Amino acid sequence: MKTEEITELLKALGHPTRLMIVEHLLKGEKCVNDITELLNVRQPNISQHLYILRASSIVNCKREGKMKCYFLQKPELIKNLVRILRGKE
Repeated sequence: MKTEEITELLKALGHPTRLMIVEHLLKGEKCVNDITELLNVRQPNISQHLYILRASSIVNCKREGKMKCYFLQKPELIKNLVRILRGKE
């Protein structure tokens, strides 16, 4: 990864809600409503955070009917990064 990409990745993960979203996505794909319920945060707020994570190429989504479901683009990278950040090397 280039320095700029690493910087964007770390900036995107630098918000508590986005970090929690990513940690939930490590367990598998989730739709917006699932994330809203898990974090007890309003849907518009979750959508804003998902937009930032998507713009940073951390997550991507697919449509399932009317729902947008999100998944990690590089799950191993994120898994290892979160493990390091949590001190669980």
